[in-house]
Amino acid sequence: MGDSWAQQRTEAARLQAERLRERQDAEHARAEAMLARFVTEAREAGLAPEPLVMRGYGGRGTARTPLRGWYLRTDRTAAVSDDGAFYVMTAPLSLLDRLRGVRPEPRRPPLVLGAGGKDGDSIELSAALDRLLPGRRPGTAPGV
Repeated sequence: MGDSWAQQRTEAARLQAERLRERQDAEHARAEAMLARFVTEAREAGLAPEPLVMRGYGGRGTARTPLRGWYLRTDRTAAVSDDGAFYVMTAPLSLLDRLRGVRPEPRRPPLVLGAGGKDGDSIELSAALDRLLPGRRPGTAPGV
């Protein structure tokens, strides 16, 4: 009986982890579609992308990046590039990074920026995009 119970619990945990992964993938896909739509609308509206700069943890310096895009948060810790990729714009920066610049890696975007942070530190992705481009069509991407 002990083996059967342990197998059932293991299978239940595996199924729960799989459902969580599927839910997260769906949320990321929805956020990716929102960013792609935003980039298209920003170009149509003439909202010019700006050079994106990486900030060091704790405000310790900045480093150039090859990216252009729009900052999603007023503190400039998250951005979308002009090709629709999502970036976290903070990292540990060495002196060499500050001199030469860095090439950040894109990440899968969340629907809520800063979720799990201090009160007032999170903002829904749709609200961040509305702040950048007021009057944009509400909602997410077509078919999402």
